[in-house]
Amino acid sequence: MLPSPAGLKDKAAEIWRSSAELKGAFPEKTLREIVGVMRSMNGYYSNLIEGHTTRPIEIEAALKKRFSLDSDERNRQMLHLAHLETLEEAEKELTATTRICSKEYLCRLHHGFCSRLPKELLITRDADGSLFETIPGELRATNVAVGRHIAPTHDKLDQFLKRFEEVYEPLVEDKPESLMAAAAAHHRLAWIHPFSDGNGRVSRLFTHLWFIRAGAGGNGLWTLSRGLARRIEKYKTLMDAADAKRRNDFDGRGFLSQSSLDQFCAFVLEMAEDQISFMKGMLSLPGLNNRIRGYCEIQERSGDLPKRTALLLPEIILKGEIPRGDVARLVDASPRTAQALIGKLLEFGYLKSTSPKGKLSIGFPTEACSFFFPDLFPPGSTERDRVK
Repeated sequence: MLPSPAGLKDKAAEIWRSSAELKGAFPEKTLREIVGVMRSMNGYYSNLIEGHTTRPIEIEAALKKRFSLDSDERNRQMLHLAHLETLEEAEKELTATTRICSKEYLCRLHHGFCSRLPKELLITRDADGSLFETIPGELRATNVAVGRHIAPTHDKLDQFLKRFEEVYEPLVEDKPESLMAAAAAHHRLAWIHPFSDGNGRVSRLFTHLWFIRAGAGGNGLWTLSRGLARRIEKYKTLMDAADAKRRNDFDGRGFLSQSSLDQFCAFVLEMAEDQISFMKGMLSLPGLNNRIRGYCEIQERSGDLPKRTALLLPEIILKGEIPRGDVARLVDASPRTAQALIGKLLEFGYLKSTSPKGKLSIGFPTEACSFFFPDLFPPGSTERDRVK
């Protein structure tokens, strides 16, 4: 149930250290908005792993409860929204005492996701063509096979999940070594396959929350799902290999292959390290400010954004929020011009405020995110690619 520590300890320590460097780069208000973008990215890639692709512009429409008339597109929007809301709720409620490895908590995650879906998305077809309905938050009541993997029989799920909690819950600690156990638990939860459907999504939500509890969540500023989706074939191949029984007496002492588990865990940690490194570069304040300023200057010249936007947005990102009365000074304009600028940027979603006279904070509208945060999404999925 645990990987061999050789070769993984140093990588886990580097992930733990690097993720901590993401935490303090931004003021609270700016951080909250960036985390919202990252959370949407998490949902996008988790759904992509399941074979569902929804463009960010469709995601933004779903967030505003504007669903497509096309049933397939609407279903993809619903899947993304369900993931997003479940993740946000779980992150907000997560505490140092939350028993994330317990059967009750895993069922709660499953219920959180599935209960947000329309009934037609809970009806699926098994390997022999029979239709069945997934009940939100309930363990499966039938036996299943996924590829060559025959999951534990449904009447043994309680025992497997009890053992899962006994072994892994004590290892959910704020220290680097916990990350190695998280990688192993990601596979073992999928191997148990506790639910009739939605196991992959629950496993990724669960692992994301474990990394946060282990002190490597970077305040939600990176997501493992992006790395797994970008290496989807290797992810699936190693998942499948880790399902295998041990090959011989030198392949661990358990029922399953130790060497295959080690390879899978090394891959998961490699993807975590890769994504943290990517986001550190993406969220470098000088680089982010330069991209925002450059984008705004182009939009100002085309008339799509009001003049002086490029002066204002980088200042707000740096400070988190500012009083409305400061805008005229920051952009060297009259109060009347500043008020008009504020009105337009609030309308377009580049600024946010909790009240008509409240302080201003940054916003990241979907159409601008692909310029502010290039390469977050795959080529061809964003408005930036459509413009090209």
